[in-house]
Amino acid sequence: MPVSYIGADVDSKMTDLAVERGQKIVERYRVPTTVPALREVLGGIRRPRQLAFEEGPLAHWLWRNLRQEVDRLVVCDPRRNAYIARDGDKDDPIDAGKLAELLRGGFLREVYHSSDDRQTLLKRWVGLYHDRVGELTRQINKVRGCCRHYGLRPGSASWRDAQARAEWMAEVEGDLREQLGVLWPGLDTTLHQVEQCRRWLRRLGKAYPIITHWQALPGVGPIRATTLYAYLDTPWRFRTPEKLWKYCGVGLERASSGKDRWGRPKVGLLQLAWQVNKRLKNAVVGAAVSAIEQGANPFAARYEALCRKGLTPANARHTVARKLLTVMWGMWKTNRPFNPALLERTGAER
Repeated sequence: MPVSYIGADVDSKMTDLAVERGQKIVERYRVPTTVPALREVLGGIRRPRQLAFEEGPLAHWLWRNLRQEVDRLVVCDPRRNAYIARDGDKDDPIDAGKLAELLRGGFLREVYHSSDDRQTLLKRWVGLYHDRVGELTRQINKVRGCCRHYGLRPGSASWRDAQARAEWMAEVEGDLREQLGVLWPGLDTTLHQVEQCRRWLRRLGKAYPIITHWQALPGVGPIRATTLYAYLDTPWRFRTPEKLWKYCGVGLERASSGKDRWGRPKVGLLQLAWQVNKRLKNAVVGAAVSAIEQGANPFAARYEALCRKGLTPANARHTVARKLLTVMWGMWKTNRPFNPALLERTGAER
């Protein structure tokens, strides 16, 4: 029986669906973006049916509520769907039809979604924490920039210590004092939000022993461990360490094109993957840098050995990051505490 391939272009108010069967668009629908309306439409489409829509703010909500209505549901990476944006005319019904075509051809890259609501909640709190930390950095830079106009620099203690701030502010006069009176409350509010998020991360992270195990590794603190767990979700998503490395932004991709003047294929260049989750990459590379700076641990020793062999410091850091990530992956799969002997068996020397 022919498969019904359904492409859905999702908007906050309306959703356009196109049904392809036998390489032809046979049905189109435009319905409100509500679970009952979408279930009613999907229930009337002939089985077997497969549904695809792009990753976005509504994706997990739809995935959780519609996955039982179809034989296969694909939440796809919109960055891979350049065909939709570049080929011919573009509007929501056209995009839905092209998604159905790409689904039939197997050209969509799936985006992982967890079926565990607790892990989804943890991931949202991790995202909110990093967002608030970014906002705190912006607030601090704004205060610093404002003070530099007057040749002043707040003491480091004044960011969190009310008494130190009051003592420093006693020496500030005129327009700067009025401007800082506007900026300090925003900074204090953001600091409070960061602490609230941090408490939630500690509370939710207690349910997952591997987060505690990871903190025994040099350079891995509670925030980095929780961030890695929240965004990776499960070790079984990755068949090989190389796939894990690339997903976290420390793996290498080969780029080669054309031939040299003698007609031989050009040697492929190895470079870091760029389309990655930046928070994951920052956590992994930050942990490697911290481990190297701490010294007196196997990762710092490995970094020094690589530098002696002639690797640049940047390449050596990324090699150490891959080794650290592989050890964490092995601990996760076995659900065991850190064992230094794992360093001899990971094979993460590349």
